[in-house]
Amino acid sequence: MARTLLLLAALAPAAAHAQAITLAPLGEARLRYESVEQDGLDAASDALTLRIRAGVEAKAGRWSALVESQGNLAIVDDYDDGLHGPATQPLIADPDNIALTRAQLRYAAPGFAITAGRQRLGFDDERFVGGVGFRQNGQSFDALRAEITPVAGVKADLAYVWSVRTIWGIDGAGARQQAVSGDNLFANIGVATPAGTLSTFAYLVDQDEAAVQGFRLSSQSYGVRLAGARPLGKTKLSWQFSYARQSDWHRNPNDYAADYWLADAGVDFGGPQLGAGYEILGASDGAAFTSFQTPLATGFKFQGWADKFLTTPPDGVRDLYASAGWRWKALGPFDAVTLQAVYHDFRSDRASRPYGDEIDLVASAKRGKLAASARYARYRADGFATDTDKIWLQLDWTL
Repeated sequence: MARTLLLLAALAPAAAHAQAITLAPLGEARLRYESVEQDGLDAASDALTLRIRAGVEAKAGRWSALVESQGNLAIVDDYDDGLHGPATQPLIADPDNIALTRAQLRYAAPGFAITAGRQRLGFDDERFVGGVGFRQNGQSFDALRAEITPVAGVKADLAYVWSVRTIWGIDGAGARQQAVSGDNLFANIGVATPAGTLSTFAYLVDQDEAAVQGFRLSSQSYGVRLAGARPLGKTKLSWQFSYARQSDWHRNPNDYAADYWLADAGVDFGGPQLGAGYEILGASDGAAFTSFQTPLATGFKFQGWADKFLTTPPDGVRDLYASAGWRWKALGPFDAVTLQAVYHDFRSDRASRPYGDEIDLVASAKRGKLAASARYARYRADGFATDTDKIWLQLDWTL
């Protein structure tokens, strides 16, 4: 945080010359009940947690400064939070926490913006770098970020990150530290085309802490991505394709290279929705941490909600999935009502050995500033991990 404060102190005098300053409060709250049953463990886990975030944003011309803090309280704490046990219960990665989640200074002009300090980062679909928004504590970054739009339809997004503030919070230790230092470099350049946004990217992840898997999560990933959507009458088609090549970087003792592939398509009929995709996180030689790893991703969005593949197995993982659902813009007193089911078939990348399958169900709705959702995940093991059932009931409120 010392570097963050030095950057803010160096840049703040320029912002002080602005004549008019406006203040806007920031606030949100989330109440969540999560229950997990897992074969092989003595008892289930039950967690009722309350997260509150509060802050303020000041704007003056092209300058803005933002400070946000949060607290997460376990009202019912009958679970393994990853730090305090008991390890005889399933993991629910929402430990009690009090934190400064954001403290940033931003300058934004036409075609250029730079943000310094503790901030949230999300690149593309957050498959490589994201804010882990589903977990109560989330993930933020001590970083310097530049967003450049030299001409219409072209954008460069560059970031240097010297500390990753993890979901484990103030009590984080060992392999689950409060923060992981390192010289991380992220670059993403996107160009608008008739087929969608074509991006090329480089994500250099430096996990420079020996306690975090002995530096074996440090990697360099280079790739391309195409994502787009097109209306056809009342129907909307969407698609995304991505490829990346990853290898060891910095102090990683492993010598490996692995590939990432994604093909995904969806169709929205203005109510009914269908989708399907195939995602591969490849393997190198079958040794631990020589498969394609994404330690800074928003992992909950990918490979099922049971979270069985947050660390990619040594033999990699292939995820063939399909979804079906229905969306209403309004239904009775509610807005944005959604029902969806997703089925996953998991296999290893090497030899295509079955891992198991999973069904995910979600129902969500909004009313004003309040959003409610209910989720269910059922993972059925086939030679990998263990059978797991998860339930979430959640209320979100935003100022």
